[in-house]
This record gives sequence, C-alpha cells and structure tokens, in this order.
Amino acid sequence: MLLAIDVGNTSINLGVFDGDVLTFTWRLTTGIDRSTDEYGSLLFTLLQRQDLSVSRITGAALCSVVPPLALIFREVCLKYLGVSPLVVEPGIKTGVRICMDNPREVGADRIVNAVAAHHLYGEPLIVIDFGTATTFDVVSEGGDYLGGAIAPGIGIASEALFTRTAMLPRIELSHPKQAIGRNTVSAMQSGIIFGYSGLVENIIKRIKMELGCEARVVATGGYAHLVADDIPAIEVINPDLSLVGLHLIYEMNKMGE
Repeated sequence: MLLAIDVGNTSINLGVFDGDVLTFTWRLTTGIDRSTDEYGSLLFTLLQRQDLSVSRITGAALCSVVPPLALIFREVCLKYLGVSPLVVEPGIKTGVRICMDNPREVGADRIVNAVAAHHLYGEPLIVIDFGTATTFDVVSEGGDYLGGAIAPGIGIASEALFTRTAMLPRIELSHPKQAIGRNTVSAMQSGIIFGYSGLVENIIKRIKMELGCEARVVATGGYAHLVADDIPAIEVINPDLSLVGLHLIYEMNKMGE
C-alpha cells in the first residue's frame, strides 16, 4: 500500500492506495508547531481506525509547500512506517514538461495536480486549486505545463475584510442566496463568493484566449464547492487530485529504478 501526503499551508491531505485504488482519505489542519512524534502518533491512530497495520504501508509519496513540514513528514515516514518517501521536487520524473522561465520555482502541489488532471482528463487543461491561494495551472494540447496564475484564496480574502476593517465581522464562508445582501454578513458572503466567481471566470476566459482553443476546466481544493456551481466553465470537481498525482508520480519513478 502507498501513503500519499500533500502538505498545504492550510490543510494536509492524506490518502492510502491499495494498488491503483484510493481506499482511504483524511484531511488534517496544518500545524507548523507539531513535532515528528505528534504527526506520527496521529497517523498511527488514523490507520488503526481503519484496521490498517503500519506494516502494510510499503511506500510513501510526499509533496509539500511548507518546507519545515516536508522535513517532518520525511522523518514520520522513516520512523513510523520504515519507508523513505518519494518527495516531489526538482529532478523527479513527472511525465510533464515544465515550460516555465524557472521550472524549479513551480510549487510541487501545482505539478502534482497537473499530472493527475492530464492523466485523468487529457489535454488541453486548466486546473484550478481553490486552497489557501487560488492557483490556475495550464496544460497545453501537447501535454506541456505552461504556467498559470495565482490569486489570493477565498479564505484569505474573507479574513482580510475582518482584520483590515473596523466594523466588518469574521464570517462563515457559505454560499449566499442572492447577490443583494440584506445584512452585513450576507453582503460580505455575496461579495466574496460571487466576486470570486467573476474573478475565476475572467481568468479562465483570458487563458482560453491565449491558448487559442477550448480547454477542459478541472477544479480541486477545499473551497471548490463554494464557487463551482456559479462557474459554468468548470466541468469536473475532483477533491483527490493531488493524491492521485502523487500516486502516478510514485509509480513513474518506481518503474524507472
């Protein structure tokens, strides 16, 4: 069995693959202050709840946008699972050519998403990850990673309204019933959710114009469900995209050994 670990700024996605089948998934809140032993104990508990013995995990694949946690999860895999994880970083085979000015600066999470979407849905593609940041990743007709766009995430936008204004409250992010808010909370929800839908639609439109062709649009990330229904261009929502990408990259590099 393979353990896939995607460490983000806000959440950590974990998944266990039995062969090619994703059998279990968990989402944890990212805690930069947790130690190797704390994460190891938590992982042990999660596996135990599914009646999975640690000995059944024979491999691990890791991508992280939080450098200190990349080191910690390396140690977790070595100490608690007895395996050395494949870490998605420059030099790892991904099957996707990165056509960027500096390929090394592209986040591992973006490459992992692109690899999974390309495998599952073909090309050309626009992959949108609604996480701490909202990222747009573009795969060409030839399967090359062309780059994309990065915008502040929905959660960041909401928190900024609370922290940078004197009178606006911290709100729950939920889909508003209408654009015209009848109170402060519903007005903020309208501005954030519908405003974000407009942002995403406009960037999709511009990317397609630059590509000169239609492209399939795939969404992932924790906030995708909030805005996807308002964006007709989004054809697929796959919350496990990063885990699938990690599995594919692991198998690619395993075969190349």
